[in-house]
Amino acid sequence: MKSEDTAATRQLLGELREEHRDLDQAIDRMSSDPWQDQLRIRRMKKRKLKLKDWISRLESKLIPDLDA
Repeated sequence: MKSEDTAATRQLLGELREEHRDLDQAIDRMSSDPWQDQLRIRRMKKRKLKLKDWISRLESKLIPDLDA
């Protein structure tokens, strides 16, 4: 992976982690109120899972390939 690709990937990872953290906090706040829209909370949780998968894929791209 080229150095500019690595830098862009690290930047994107930081942004995705921040969004994941923000969603986690918002879900916690909304879940504490029993009158919140459960459909909205489910959608937020799905988005959070997608972000987690995306983060995992990007992190694995950053690991250098080693020839055995």
